[in-house]
Amino acid sequence: MRLFPHIARRRAFSPCPAQSGREWAPRVQGQNSFDVRRFHKNRAFTLIELVIVVVLIGIAAAVILPEMKGGFQDALLRSTSRDLVNVFSIASSRAVSLNQLHRVRIDASTGRYVIEKRTRESVNGDEYKPLDDVSEAEGTLDKRISVRVHNLDESQPAAPAAENTQARPDIDSISFYSDGTADSAELLLRDKQGYQMALRINPITAHVKILELERE
Repeated sequence: MRLFPHIARRRAFSPCPAQSGREWAPRVQGQNSFDVRRFHKNRAFTLIELVIVVVLIGIAAAVILPEMKGGFQDALLRSTSRDLVNVFSIASSRAVSLNQLHRVRIDASTGRYVIEKRTRESVNGDEYKPLDDVSEAEGTLDKRISVRVHNLDESQPAAPAAENTQARPDIDSISFYSDGTADSAELLLRDKQGYQMALRINPITAHVKILELERE
């Protein structure tokens, strides 16, 4: 050490690796923490941006929700119409295949419907029995849908109108005969939003035509 005093002096004052690591670590850690804070600060939303997003969501909801509600009501009305068309088709096909009169009786107050077959014909009144071998022979319409059944007056225009249906007498059943014909009748379906559809039964072919009516 006496021969090389400068080497000894350098070794005495040079920091060891462990001390060097501890000495530089805080500086690097502090620098990384500053970069992370600055990164998150740049990515954050401002209050004005959040207010604009909330306003846009409110405008979109005000425009879309009424359309969705109307679409749901329209879908419910169409679904009910298809269910009734299916019931009429079953009654007509059973009447032809069994050579026996069938009828669809509808309770307008409760929305309940049932397919019945005539078991006996008499002067005092025919006797009917509900079908017990067909699962779709009875059911209940959705309570949000009101139904009216009336005779179809041949003197009225082909397209149903609200003022014409008011004057027609309501009935509670529609008969389907063994020769493939049916009663001339019309059903008026209406939901709570005022959307309407009419089911017109062709008396010659017993086919059902679905007609869309204007909203009340």
